[in-house]
Amino acid sequence: MRVVIAEDHFLLRDGLVRLLEAHGHSVIAAVETGPAVLDALIDLRPDVAILDVRLPPTFTDEGLQAALAARREIPGLPVLILSQHVEQLYARELLADGHGGIGYQLKDRVTDAEQFLDALERVAQGGTALDPTVIAKLLGRPARADPIATLTERERSVLALMAEGLSNTAIAGRLFLSEGAISKYTTAIFTKLDIRTDDDTNRRVRAVLTYLDSGPSGPR
Repeated sequence: MRVVIAEDHFLLRDGLVRLLEAHGHSVIAAVETGPAVLDALIDLRPDVAILDVRLPPTFTDEGLQAALAARREIPGLPVLILSQHVEQLYARELLADGHGGIGYQLKDRVTDAEQFLDALERVAQGGTALDPTVIAKLLGRPARADPIATLTERERSVLALMAEGLSNTAIAGRLFLSEGAISKYTTAIFTKLDIRTDDDTNRRVRAVLTYLDSGPSGPR
């Protein structure tokens, strides 16, 4: 994969470059500011971008702002946010544009290279890879209409793991169920949420976005 990295800490930026290149990926730009990453994303159009939230010059939300601006220019551009912080407003806006290819991982919870690379590849393929802590914080607002209320407890559990980016095989392993059972649950979820499309990846993304927008009365 062709990857753009935006990270202002040299050691982490250099470590990401080395990790990705060691696994056969090509880092086509590694920058440290919001304006620089926006230029790189639009000019180079990578297969996936890894962005910190807080970048120079103001160390507020430059990474998320750059991601939003780049995806307005290049709809569906895959972006994995890698940060110590959950910026709820812009994170929800990034997730809500409906194109998928979004991940949000917290730096202090990434403890395994394979886990991180798996999340990156899922995002590059148009899926989601959301840390459960990020999901919990994004759900911390009052719900509007709650379509998730129509789901059973088991279906909500399946959808919660789907939001983390897990495949049906991985969900089956986590819940100690068969893949066939998980397939039936996901079909029921799509039906109850009125998500009707032949593109399974897109259906999963839309289901996750509905889950994230449901508020705290959603998954348990």
